[in-house]
Amino acid sequence: MRRSLRLRRWQKEALDRFETTARRDFLAVATPGAGKTTFALTAAVRDLGRHPHRRLVVVAPTQHLKHQWSNAAANFGLHLEPEWASAEAFPHDMHGVVVTYQQVAAQPRALRGPSDDAFVVLDEVHHAGTERAWGDGVFQAFELAAHRLSLSGTPFRSDQNPIPFVAYDFEEAVADYVYGYGEALKDGGVVRPVFFPRINGQMEWSTPEGAIVSATFDDHLDRTLSSQRLRTALSPDGEWLPTVLEQAHTQLLRLRESQPDAGGLVIAMDVEHARSIQKLLKAGHGVDAVVATSDDPLASEKIADFAAGRDPWIVAVRMVSEGVDVPRLRVGVYATNTVTELFFRQAVGRLVRWSGSLRRQKAFMFIPDDFRLRTFATQIAEQRTHSLKRREEEGDQDPVDLLDQLPPEGEDQLSLFAAISATAVVDHDPSSIFDDHHPEDLVHDPALEDFSLEIELAPPPPRAGGGAEGAPGTTLTVSRTQRKRELRQANTDRVRMLTHLTGLAPEVINGRLNRESGVRSITEATVRDLERRLRAADTWIDRA
Repeated sequence: MRRSLRLRRWQKEALDRFETTARRDFLAVATPGAGKTTFALTAAVRDLGRHPHRRLVVVAPTQHLKHQWSNAAANFGLHLEPEWASAEAFPHDMHGVVVTYQQVAAQPRALRGPSDDAFVVLDEVHHAGTERAWGDGVFQAFELAAHRLSLSGTPFRSDQNPIPFVAYDFEEAVADYVYGYGEALKDGGVVRPVFFPRINGQMEWSTPEGAIVSATFDDHLDRTLSSQRLRTALSPDGEWLPTVLEQAHTQLLRLRESQPDAGGLVIAMDVEHARSIQKLLKAGHGVDAVVATSDDPLASEKIADFAAGRDPWIVAVRMVSEGVDVPRLRVGVYATNTVTELFFRQAVGRLVRWSGSLRRQKAFMFIPDDFRLRTFATQIAEQRTHSLKRREEEGDQDPVDLLDQLPPEGEDQLSLFAAISATAVVDHDPSSIFDDHHPEDLVHDPALEDFSLEIELAPPPPRAGGGAEGAPGTTLTVSRTQRKRELRQANTDRVRMLTHLTGLAPEVINGRLNRESGVRSITEATVRDLERRLRAADTWIDRA
């Protein structure tokens, strides 16, 4: 059954350009929160509808994003397996798989065959240039693909390593379609205006050479001392960080008066720092903050639970810096010493997605008043101001005042030091940017939102092995990926029960059940295979 899909203007324009581009490679750069996933999955569904034999492969930066992509694809009727491993056969009952760049780099040849004439989506494709092995692996795995749709939420340049399948003009990547933060603000209802309360301070520390240095963020220091100053401010043992957390928490409580599930994100330096921030929030505000770090195997589940819940704060190192969709985030604290423009924009991107029916949805990223972060924030603020001025000229916005004008400066490298003290100096007026009637507060009426661009979307081609979900007259209530996960767990539970009832070893029981149901291995089994194996196990339990 065909259905129509309503797209934003930029998504329709990008889709039209993609489908009329003769080249196999297409790079779309769109601001975080704009809907890149919807654009990519729409393109994939339409392509698979024209070429039913094709497979779909999505490459994502993290394990958490693999599941996010799989869940989003299910809404389009696409079945993507996020648990596929390169040692297994490619799942023939699924439209494709979701893998990470790390997986591709480890076993590129395992994907080369399945990706021959496939539709490949490279999410946040700049990761393919992070390490030479990653870029080489991506090229080897997807060289023969029919289409390679590359996505990025951040404008980026090449470092030492070029990114596969991306065209360059000198050292700058050339995008086939660009939808920037400023354009999204002007359209309204896509992204939020983000404000940057900058917190100064008086920091004192000892250098590795034993010298005692005292400075504020206004003092001009070299790169090494600037990095030491920033790390001193971020120390959980000083007064600067608790003061900033208090300000951010106060603002979050204000926002929760009109949006009760509004959430806050603290980006920490490392795992130990994240735990310290969790303790500060508990001691100062009685908040049990969620902590999501890469060393925690349950981190993805914690992020998903936070996204769907009402907890006020989540503390992360890099887990929530890119691509993760938590629309209820309205307040951020940039408490990391990572000061690259790419990472800063990715972090801010977690706060920008417009969500729900509130007419005003300002977001706030509290930052140290470090000249590098100040520069990055100013660039984003200038886009915000310019876009809202255009809305004002067109009669869609109240008059706008220019904010956050500060001169740009350089970069840094880290070194060891010992923090002595850090005291925050608050030099912004809370009554200005925190006021809901501030002149740069984007006012948007969701009732006027333009989703009028409709396209006809045919269902994806069916895949064999769907089991009972594919029977006539049935309604699919969970995705095939989720159904397979549930059936695998049910099979595991039955094996445990049979081990208890019969005294046989699990490997003996598994071998017999596999032979009776014609299954080679659980990981390669289709939904229909797993259902048949479960019935065989239940019959054995009844006899036992």
